[in-house]
Amino acid sequence: MVKSTSAAKSTEMTAVLLENDKPDVLSVPRGDSSSKGGSKTRSEAGAGKALMACTMYSGCSVSMILVNKSLASSYNHLFDGSLNVFLVVVQAVVAVICVELCKKMKLVEYPSFNLQTAKLWAPVNIFFCAMLFTGMASLQYNSVPMVSVFKNINNVVVTFGDRYFFGVRVEPLVLASFLLMLGGAVAAASNDLQASPAGIFWMSANVVSTAGYILYMKFATKNVKLSKFGMVFYNNVLCTVFLLPVIILNGEMNIFMNTEALHTVDYFVKNFFSGFVGFFLNFASLNCVAATGPTTYATVGTLNKIPISLLGYFLFDDIITAQTWMYITVSMLGGFLYSYAKIRGAKQRTGKVSK
Repeated sequence: MVKSTSAAKSTEMTAVLLENDKPDVLSVPRGDSSSKGGSKTRSEAGAGKALMACTMYSGCSVSMILVNKSLASSYNHLFDGSLNVFLVVVQAVVAVICVELCKKMKLVEYPSFNLQTAKLWAPVNIFFCAMLFTGMASLQYNSVPMVSVFKNINNVVVTFGDRYFFGVRVEPLVLASFLLMLGGAVAAASNDLQASPAGIFWMSANVVSTAGYILYMKFATKNVKLSKFGMVFYNNVLCTVFLLPVIILNGEMNIFMNTEALHTVDYFVKNFFSGFVGFFLNFASLNCVAATGPTTYATVGTLNKIPISLLGYFLFDDIITAQTWMYITVSMLGGFLYSYAKIRGAKQRTGKVSK
């Protein structure tokens, strides 16, 4: 089933990323500070904004995964095949409807569709589609634990991409936290690490496309002159344009049209709700990247597996193995270390600015 990758497209770097951006999560806005008290106030405000952005993104991402899991457990037995991409398209269409309704009600404002703006935003969706398809392909050639290992490697790639393209400083403790989480994933998967040349190729392609998606999304949120809701609009319109031909060609549209058991009010309502959640996830993802940075966004996405595993146990009777418990424990330790590293880095920058 489609995970937060599909949500984060919702929902998703070919341009040269030259602009140096602000430090990553919990960093201090670099204004002219006349006193330590002023720096401290701005530091607290920045930390609060970052924490809220991360919490909002995590909550929406976890909710989307659980909604998709509910759809899968309720309807996948009714047909042969998969409707993964079809669900992404449905969620994108619903998100467009939601944001357009908000615009009609004067709740939000953004300019009408413009081809030039769409061209600037299109790489986000191209990377998203590549991330979606390479992720599906990698699951065909790799075990799930092996995929989890590569997902942790992706955090390191994003971190160095953030450093190379945006000049964001990489604290040693941040790298230590990533190595801790990666070590936990490897240890948890030690009994099921299977790899093939094809599997490694598709997982490597997924790491590159995922990193490109996250890093270009940061570039786009800083350089494309749109409000966050305008970005949600373009993100989902382009997602629909790119993926609609795919579901026609791969047969998913045909599966839906020929499965009468799916033509029910219940299925429509659940899909509409998943699209509604996707609408908020789009906004939360863009807001998290803009407020914190690609590294923190990727790290929060990795740590989301903790509440997903626990909620899956209580809501869907999923089995949590000893290896999963170990992964959860080590990931939590890595998350705490990452948070400590970012808070310490923010305090050090605050001290430098206030002097």
